[in-house]
Amino acid sequence: MKYFYFLLGLFLACTIQSQAQSWDFDAISFKKADSLAMINKGASLDNLPQLTYNLTNGLATDVERFRAIYLWVCTNVKNDYNLYAKNKRKRKRFQEDSLKLEAWNEKFKKRIFKTLLKRKRTICTGYAYMVKTLSNLANIDCNIINGFGKTSSGNPEDLRYPNHSWNAVKLDNKWYLCDPTWASGVQNTNNGRFEFDYNDGLFLASPQLFAINHFPLEERWFLLDEPLLNFTNFMEAPIVYNEAYKILALHQLPKKLYNEVYRNKTLNITYTLKPNIVPKTVTLTIDDGINTKTITPDSVSFKDQKLYVSHILKKYGLFDVHLTIDDQLVASYVYKVKRFN
Repeated sequence: MKYFYFLLGLFLACTIQSQAQSWDFDAISFKKADSLAMINKGASLDNLPQLTYNLTNGLATDVERFRAIYLWVCTNVKNDYNLYAKNKRKRKRFQEDSLKLEAWNEKFKKRIFKTLLKRKRTICTGYAYMVKTLSNLANIDCNIINGFGKTSSGNPEDLRYPNHSWNAVKLDNKWYLCDPTWASGVQNTNNGRFEFDYNDGLFLASPQLFAINHFPLEERWFLLDEPLLNFTNFMEAPIVYNEAYKILALHQLPKKLYNEVYRNKTLNITYTLKPNIVPKTVTLTIDDGINTKTITPDSVSFKDQKLYVSHILKKYGLFDVHLTIDDQLVASYVYKVKRFN
């Protein structure tokens, strides 16, 4: 069975207040937890119980203990792109032969953990495993979630089968989502090397925003409780970048990456921002394949933590539209603007 056609439930909540997200813990300082993660920078993985003790000793709450563990993993374990690329090639090669694919998966799983423990290099499975293992050693309930991860540079063909893993953690009797792989850093496009660049926005992320580019195999791990969508909606959703997690609580409009409108119609973008986020600058970069220009939208307003952006599309053609908030690339859309109604 090809997972590309496997439809699962996706829930979107009407409000964000009832869902689990990082600002539930705004009253807690992570200064000590972050300090412990930094003090233990470079520690080996030879003794995981000892590492867990060193990261969590003296911290008063589970969320602080989880924070120290999560931050340490994100800032000490490198994403091994070569390992990822090899696995991708093999999975594609064996995609029509289930026995060979299963045999490869078993062989590769052993290689993942060997590389992780010896070299502190891994792919998403290893990141999720390490966060879960250290958390469980600290008596924190944490699970590995498997599913589909959609990136800005991804090929739809990559989503024929589950391609990503992340974590769900239980804190104060509520489940929260985080993605240590995407939070850890980026691949340098010039030299191909991994560079640490921690993104705190993927720590206890908003489930509504998380669902735009994370599709779990088990419906319950959306952590949402409103109307159903399906895998097709997930595939058609806009491109939301990692930087968006630092700024947004919820992406509301447009619903799709690809949109068709007539000339002189208005492009409307609506986001709910995280608490205490007040944008200073909002820009649109419009690319028609030949020329690229960055502009201030016709209208930008901010009310009740919601950001409303409007811009009249006066020229016909096919355009990539990228929205930036305070110099952070947030999301991209494609607009086909037709001449006449």
